[in-house]
Amino acid sequence: MSNIIKTEEEWKKVLSKEQYHVLREKGTEKPFTGEYWNNFEKGVYKCAACGEVLFESDTKFDAGCGWPSFYKAIDKSKIIERDDFSYGMHRIEVLCKNCGGHLGHVFDDGPQPTGLRYCINSVSIKFEKK
Repeated sequence: MSNIIKTEEEWKKVLSKEQYHVLREKGTEKPFTGEYWNNFEKGVYKCAACGEVLFESDTKFDAGCGWPSFYKAIDKSKIIERDDFSYGMHRIEVLCKNCGGHLGHVFDDGPQPTGLRYCINSVSIKFEKK
């Protein structure tokens, strides 16, 4: 369950149109267009909707998919993973536990040590440089 509860009208006031589409309507930005797909500076990635710290730059890698990819979340208790059967396929959706915002999906084709690839929309996160 999410800790932050807002109406859709409240979310529309605090998120850009693109952020709202991804975070609240489970949209996806086009690959290789997001702000962070090719960012490898040191820092942390926070939820764009609520500011929860979700990923560290040390776990980011180039998956060649066009979206920021991480092999682990900073703390699994800060995210929700759930089955997504949209578009006639089975994927695992990743949401921010604090606000319920849609972040992207996680796949089992990532590097070691986890073998996971958290494929996250740039618009759903904010980078804070260390």
